[in-house]
Amino acid sequence: MPIRLAIIGLAMAASSAAIADQRYPALPLLSTGTTVVGETIRYPTEGAARVTAAIVTLGPGESIVRHKHGVPMFGYILDGELTVDYGARGKRRFVKGDALMEAMDVAHQGKNTGDVPVRILAVYMGAEGASNVAVSE
Repeated sequence: MPIRLAIIGLAMAASSAAIADQRYPALPLLSTGTTVVGETIRYPTEGAARVTAAIVTLGPGESIVRHKHGVPMFGYILDGELTVDYGARGKRRFVKGDALMEAMDVAHQGKNTGDVPVRILAVYMGAEGASNVAVSE
């Protein structure tokens, strides 16, 4: 009998967890500890925490300057198609609905390789005084 009660209790707990999940209907986009080029994600260790969000828009054929990120950056492609050149690490193509953790120490340049504007939700997870974007030569 005690075993049966324990099994019923576990089933009820599992059922409660499932109901709680239904009340918070989140669709997972990304869960990772590394960037798109395999770097370990690391956060700034000095300064008060600061999250900055922006929408980056590039018209067809437009490019963004070659750059690096001083803080982790989560990207989500809202519309369009983006090809990012990571130099010796190759190129990657991202399309509407793709989520990524962008490279930090590897200089890269993105170009809209589609025929409609590309819109990217960029979320920088940094700290006061940390550089979200640094132009790279």
